[in-house]
Amino acid sequence: MNADPSRAPDRTVVPFRPRPGAPPRAGGPPSPPSPVEGLERYEGGEDDASYRHRMWVNLAAFAFTVLLAGAGIWLALQLSEIRKTQDCFLSGRRNCAPINDQALPR
Repeated sequence: MNADPSRAPDRTVVPFRPRPGAPPRAGGPPSPPSPVEGLERYEGGEDDASYRHRMWVNLAAFAFTVLLAGAGIWLALQLSEIRKTQDCFLSGRRNCAPINDQALPR
């Protein structure tokens, strides 16, 4: 870092001028028409079929998200159970299989 102010770089403000031929910002003539077509032809009215279709798509997306979350939770629980069984076997124990604690129906 240079602490000597006499050796500091020149700090001047450069004024920016508008490009020649650019329309003025306010109070000038109107700008030429845009080369891009308007979006009016893509704007559709809110008809009942479109709304119903959108709601079905939203419902399907929500169901898929719930299903995906459920599968992720199930997978995490299975991996945890497998890890516990593997830790049991690796510690040298013999009977590491899960025991069903519910009595068998007679």
